[in-house]
Amino acid sequence: MTPQAALQSEIFRTYAWIVAGVLVAAGLALAVLRWILKKEVGSVWLTYRSWLIMAPLIFGSILGGRVVFIVVLCLLAGIGFKEFARATGLYRDWWLTGAVYIGIIAVGITCLVPQPQGEEPGNGWYGLFVALPVFAVALILLIPIARNRVQGQLQGVALAIVGFIYMGWMFGHLAFMANATHAYGYLLYVIFATEINDVAAFTCGRLFGRRPFRSNISPKKTWGGTLGALAVSLILPWLLRFSFPHFGAKQLLLTGLIVGIGGQLGDLVISVIKRDIGIKDMGSGIPGHGGVLDRIDSLIYVAPLFLHMAGYFYGLR
Repeated sequence: MTPQAALQSEIFRTYAWIVAGVLVAAGLALAVLRWILKKEVGSVWLTYRSWLIMAPLIFGSILGGRVVFIVVLCLLAGIGFKEFARATGLYRDWWLTGAVYIGIIAVGITCLVPQPQGEEPGNGWYGLFVALPVFAVALILLIPIARNRVQGQLQGVALAIVGFIYMGWMFGHLAFMANATHAYGYLLYVIFATEINDVAAFTCGRLFGRRPFRSNISPKKTWGGTLGALAVSLILPWLLRFSFPHFGAKQLLLTGLIVGIGGQLGDLVISVIKRDIGIKDMGSGIPGHGGVLDRIDSLIYVAPLFLHMAGYFYGLR
């Protein structure tokens, strides 16, 4: 991944046009609803305006090349973890939060550097990347021993482990995807399809939602929205097959299931945490979306499932 390769990539250029078209169409639709049909679209308009900033930033990070994209993803992981740590109270313990930040930095390094002995092809140290949870969890568990503390340590250690595994390592699979031979197709599809899955869940829920899906976790999610989003996600790989022309029917089906189910699971997991601690959003940095973690949560399941599926059938590099 380089700026030159991105500009020469037909996949990158096609997605740029698709996203631009979707944003223009959405803007026109909102304008009609607001000024012609006199509908109240204030919250949706705020969300849309944020996308006008986020979409160019996403494409800009991919255009910047492999190193830029990986660094940006690690920064997002760090911000997402910070939101999680502040919301859960873990942020008061700088030993444990520091260990998680070290783990997130290690994720970035393993995505950037090649295997030292040259036993793995291409960029990224995949062997260490997949083994990192062992070392990160060991470091976190050593902290109470190093501090000679017992009282109240279990909760902090558990939160730190969840923070690293979920926000650091699982989300970090999206960064490692930048090392794939088909990086542009994989990355752009996963990001675009996951966001479309979110939009489809919201839209289908409004149109067809009757019965709550998980009322205690996310009261606004309905069976109609969940099944509608899954249906859209199952169709999307066939419509955007240019993203991975080497995929067969089995892989396209698995891709649809991974996005359709994984995207919603990622959102529900964060909802469980938010409901348990009694907050609506993890942060407020993105108007209409909440915090960074509220925006990237759907990718946290999708990225590792898709990367390992693609790697199993075709190899990543």
